[in-house]
Amino acid sequence: MATNLRTTFQLLIRRYGTLSENCCENCCDSDTTLLQSDILHEIKRQRNPSMQEIAYALGIDITTFSRQVKTLVERRLVKKTPDPQDNRIQILSLTQEGEILNAEIDKQVNSDLEQVLSQLSEFERHSVINALQLLDKAMLQSYVCCPPPK
Repeated sequence: MATNLRTTFQLLIRRYGTLSENCCENCCDSDTTLLQSDILHEIKRQRNPSMQEIAYALGIDITTFSRQVKTLVERRLVKKTPDPQDNRIQILSLTQEGEILNAEIDKQVNSDLEQVLSQLSEFERHSVINALQLLDKAMLQSYVCCPPPK
């Protein structure tokens, strides 16, 4: 039985997307979309990145990304500040409300993932987590997955 890696990855990504989307709908704030949740998470992860850095990291065109950030700013979840060295660049940070919402979503998604992983033995859990970390490392080193920014 041959394994179709593309199918495996598509199904895994789709299932993770469903898990995350359900979290956004059922969690703390039903007004937050999955994309907005991803933006909040990435801003927190990168610590005060530029708009372009987050758009690139999430693979979103800058126009769509700008609209999403505008909504998050209006909801007082994200703050935009000009870069002190180049006023054309906007730096993103989470407001206190954004920090709280991001922490609540993180907690829920991590809880849901723990529930999924609880279906596995301890050895299998560690094997899956290890394998995912190794795959991430390999993808980061591959020009196919991670071409340098333009």
